[in-house]
Amino acid sequence: MTKSSSGPTGLLLIDKPGGITSHDAVSRTRRWYGTRKVGHAGTLDPMATGLLVLGLGQGTKLLTYVVGADKTYTATMRLGSSTPSDDADSSPDRFADPAVLAGLTVAEIREAVAKQTGSIEQVPSAVSAVKIEGKKAYELVRAGEDVQLKARSVTVSRFDIHDIRRAESHIDVDVSVDCSTGTYIRALARDIGEDLGVYGHLTALRRTRIGPFSVEDAHELPERGQVDEVSPPELIDLGSGAAGLMPAVKVDAQVARGLLQGRFLPIPEADPSADRCAAIADGRLVGVVEPRQGAWKIAVGTALLEDYKQ
Repeated sequence: MTKSSSGPTGLLLIDKPGGITSHDAVSRTRRWYGTRKVGHAGTLDPMATGLLVLGLGQGTKLLTYVVGADKTYTATMRLGSSTPSDDADSSPDRFADPAVLAGLTVAEIREAVAKQTGSIEQVPSAVSAVKIEGKKAYELVRAGEDVQLKARSVTVSRFDIHDIRRAESHIDVDVSVDCSTGTYIRALARDIGEDLGVYGHLTALRRTRIGPFSVEDAHELPERGQVDEVSPPELIDLGSGAAGLMPAVKVDAQVARGLLQGRFLPIPEADPSADRCAAIADGRLVGVVEPRQGAWKIAVGTALLEDYKQ
């Protein structure tokens, strides 16, 4: 964990438990590390568990790149009923015809899953954080408004079925999904249920990967009453975190200084085909640089100019 003038700086991987919001995790982490400057990349619903990437201090500046990374989830889809939220956070409100559900074959389920694989157009769940004229969709739904969201292009690069279990009133399907940012796993369950004519929702969801970060490397979040009793773990330093998200290039102190001054500079070692690079000097992340006018310019600075004074 590095310290900046405003407190701890870096990235923290948390294995979020069920029953709390991503904002709850942020609030608890603020107290845990004794700093106000904490943000998260990619909301997990209260029902969901798994990887939540937090940024502390200057680490918050990297979160936009974490949000845009591909993700991996494991989930259980329940065919046979739907809920207003498309998951188990609300009660079922529509139910399949028992005869139709009983007649559903494994081949039909696999075919419906295949239709939701690849580049697809997906309408996000109405009970979501998608904003409509500045307000979150779930806030409008709770206010009694009819929310109609537009479809968006997403990519589901892998959609594997691991188990199919039948019960009298439902069929549970355990799956794993690799997908692009903005993909709603709840919406996949909803749309597969609609396609099969039996409705569907999620009963379990766990995020296991965001870009280069794995839940296997994540830390357990202390209970609210135990935050002051548990020592916080070391943070991932910004250089290592950024290097996992984009190509990295080493620069010397003179180049670092020029970049932080806002100058356009050639960096011969940088990948010319990259749309961004992590500029690192003496093991420290100077910032994220982007190509401009045949040179490179800092887009997000994470170091201080005074660190590279002559």
